Amino acid sequence: MTSVLLWAFLIGVIAGLRALTAPAAVAWAGFGHGILNHTPLRFMGRLPAALVFTVLALLEMYADQLPSTASRLAPAGLISRIVTGGLSGACLAAADAGSIALGCVLGAVGGVVGAFAGYYARTGLVKALKVPDLPIALLEDAIAIGGAIFIVSRF
Repeated sequence: MTSVLLWAFLIGVIAGLRALTAPAAVAWAGFGHGILNHTPLRFMGRLPAALVFTVLALLEMYADQLPSTASRLAPAGLISRIVTGGLSGACLAAADAGSIALGCVLGAVGGVVGAFAGYYARTGLVKALKVPDLPIALLEDAIAIGGAIFIVSRF
């Protein structure tokens, strides 16, 4: 039980980095491995959910590179990370027959932690390394994708 709560928090951290990567990974794990088949969140394990979240995640990664994109710490960005972190955390808790409510809360908290940590790590690296934002943004994308795959592969 303790480990699933940690995974719920960590998938929330991934949502804090990239709001839609976490639910895309959870949806693919649900579709490919059936981890959500016998849960109230089984809709997340269906092919349409996996496809929609994947397309949205790819669009988010593209939009993140645009200079006009709002900060993840702005209300809309932060709220989206709280919601998708909560949904993803709830799914992982449900997949392990844990408390969906607790998984949701931990995922949402992880979303906030990931949003702030990702923002300060990214801006700090850009300044410290004196490099353009793009390479660091792409590194963040890779960390979010790799982290999400690692987490959902535990289920």
